[in-house]
Amino acid sequence: MKTMASLIREHLFMVGIDENYIETVAGCARNVVYSSGTYIFREGSIANAFFLIREGHVALEVYAPQLGNRVVQTLGPQEILGEAWLVPPYVHDFDARATDNVRAFAFDAGCLRDKCEADPAIGYTLMKRFVPIVVQRLQAARLQVMDVYAKAS
Repeated sequence: MKTMASLIREHLFMVGIDENYIETVAGCARNVVYSSGTYIFREGSIANAFFLIREGHVALEVYAPQLGNRVVQTLGPQEILGEAWLVPPYVHDFDARATDNVRAFAFDAGCLRDKCEADPAIGYTLMKRFVPIVVQRLQAARLQVMDVYAKAS
């Protein structure tokens, strides 16, 4: 039987991270399952977790007043969901909706922030992995906003 740490180690996000760090962050993780159509979190809600997606897909959505909900990006297996746990005020900027059944590891944000404060090397390692994801998501959102305004005019 595999341990939580050994399962987390298999996720692409964790490849190459020091084994001791994986053991440490695994203490903040739990398995979660979301049915198709379920909102995992909503824009403006407190970012109390981040997720390593194992199976299924999640749509990141924003609301455009004249067009309704717009999908900014769709995430799938081996991707990360929920980077807002890193930076105060720890609030989500998107809705995240399961588009099919999703299985993931959810990491408790408070637990993980405490571990990063106790060992800044863990925090730095995670930050280096999250920053490219944040940049990529911002670029995707920017393109989507440009598209929304082009269609609205």
